[in-house]
Amino acid sequence: MFDLTGMTALVTGASGGIGSSIARCLARQGARLALSGSNSAKLRAFRDELNAEFGHDHVEITCDLSNATQVEELVPATLDTLGQLDILVNNAGVTRDNLAMRMKDEEWEQVIRINLEAAFRLMRAAAKPMMKARFGRIVTVTSVVGATGNPGQVNYAAAKAGLVGMTKSYAQEVASRGITANCVAPGFIRTAMTDVLPDAQKEALNQRIPMGRMGEGADIGAAVVFLASKEAGYITGQTLHVNGGMAMFA
Repeated sequence: MFDLTGMTALVTGASGGIGSSIARCLARQGARLALSGSNSAKLRAFRDELNAEFGHDHVEITCDLSNATQVEELVPATLDTLGQLDILVNNAGVTRDNLAMRMKDEEWEQVIRINLEAAFRLMRAAAKPMMKARFGRIVTVTSVVGATGNPGQVNYAAAKAGLVGMTKSYAQEVASRGITANCVAPGFIRTAMTDVLPDAQKEALNQRIPMGRMGEGADIGAAVVFLASKEAGYITGQTLHVNGGMAMFA
């Protein structure tokens, strides 16, 4: 079940904490990956790690998602190297936190450009090869704050909420061609950034989660694998919340 053998996937933000977990889960299920990010050295090292662990011929493609030209070239580069594109995982994202009244225009614009606009450009570019193949899986990583809001993150919450609306609209446009589009919304996930938080702050965060702990990157990776699989072919336009019960939605 959830066998991705013979399928190819483009993962943005692939060398980050959640991104690397998603990539590893996809590779474990047999997918061949195009790993994208802005840090060439980290991508190359991670590619070598995956190739050694899973035996697939994964590739890395450096891309600055704030650069529209580079974003437009990413899907064609993936097709050139992998020969096909079955799965697009829009995972990359940045934060530029500030209270709304103090937020600079560039803090707003950078988050929207990378988190929302780049995802749109990649979804648009992926449509052509996926429609031709009459198969595709698009999974976009949003956030619980896109549904709940969060003080100091009006830009980030707006981008993440925008991804949900965009995915629902896109899902309706391409469903007849065998393409699904869904979101995964993480809650608090343990990463290198959260590991350095003081213990008291970690405990305060855990108290907000019914399961009493932060999630792991593999929890997000498992959700992405499911939505990317053939078994999830009748699920589209949905958001799968992975947050340990911190926020429950009807």
